[in-house]
Amino acid sequence: MTVKVLIPTPLQKFTNNQATIECGGDNISELIESLETNCPGIKKSLCDEQGTPRRFLNFYVNAEDIRFLEGTETALKDGDEVSIVPAVAGG
Repeated sequence: MTVKVLIPTPLQKFTNNQATIECGGDNISELIESLETNCPGIKKSLCDEQGTPRRFLNFYVNAEDIRFLEGTETALKDGDEVSIVPAVAGG
């Protein structure tokens, strides 16, 4: 199974400057592990010490925020697109 992952610019240093990579996983947790295998060091930037996605990053599966789905247990299927989007704040 292949999932397309859109990587934000600040994290592309882990992906050899690629904005899009393909990985596998049955859910977001497994996808994060697959990303770490393919792009060593990226998990520290994606997750805290407990393995929870960092608060300043949002994960979307086919434009749906995983916070409103099943969180890191959100199921993935072949051909899904996962976007990792840094939160933006300002005033």
